[in-house]
Amino acid sequence: MQQEERDEMGKPTFVSVHGGHSGQFCHHATDSLEEIIRAYISHGFAWVGITEHVPGLRDDLLYPDQKEAGLTPAILFDRFAAYMLECRRLQQKYAAKLKIYVAMEIETYSGYEAFIPLLMERFQPEYIVGSVHFVNDMNFDYSKEQYAITAAAAGGIDALYCRYFDQQYEMIRLLSPAVVGHFDLIRMFDPDYRQRLLKPDIACRIRRNLELISERGLIMDFNLRALLKGAQEPYITESILRQARELGIAVVPGDDSHGLSSIGVNMERGVAILEGLGFDTEWKVPVAEPPSRR
Repeated sequence: MQQEERDEMGKPTFVSVHGGHSGQFCHHATDSLEEIIRAYISHGFAWVGITEHVPGLRDDLLYPDQKEAGLTPAILFDRFAAYMLECRRLQQKYAAKLKIYVAMEIETYSGYEAFIPLLMERFQPEYIVGSVHFVNDMNFDYSKEQYAITAAAAGGIDALYCRYFDQQYEMIRLLSPAVVGHFDLIRMFDPDYRQRLLKPDIACRIRRNLELISERGLIMDFNLRALLKGAQEPYITESILRQARELGIAVVPGDDSHGLSSIGVNMERGVAILEGLGFDTEWKVPVAEPPSRR
């Protein structure tokens, strides 16, 4: 995979491996995609991956706000198709000013094993971000209340973590996403996550997943949106980052922007964390693997 050089002052260039959600194509984001692209340019980014969410597969897998807005899987599919067209148009229009990767962020609910390859075949994204927002087909990141409901259904918070990392492992094994999104998102509403991540049943799953990521040469998204929401550190937490560094895994910043107000926010802080832990800041560029290697 290619790597980006540093800027003229010797500082790491700004990039985002996961971001660019827009109100034009994402119900919980704001602003148009073209406005967002222009903002990345004005902030001096070297390249960005625009990683819009894939459409929901079934009505019961939609978020509450999507249902309230009257959205359906068919509407979301058509909107996603429009996203791909618009993103490729902008990719060409702004090619001289910004390297844009047309990508998509996937899900791991029931049926994704067939659905995601179909989307990839039809839309030909330049890479995918492998994310997990559902455990046992129940969302966990929409609210604290939903997190508690999903954890109870899984058999408790420890069991929720274990199932999350098992689903993540299967997704990585099946699809080899060029980027693994917000690796430890499951800690989102857990104030005791630092201690919980060290529990043997959870820690062994984390290590297993990291070893697979390392073996396949995938990138991990250093997701800065957690800081914007008041967390003490980005996704990935420091204990996992240290293991990733030990295993030689490339970790690349993602602002996970959902509008103009979140583009590049906390990027300096995120880069400083990675530099402090000894990560290579000549950022690895995500490239999709040929289907034969998945």
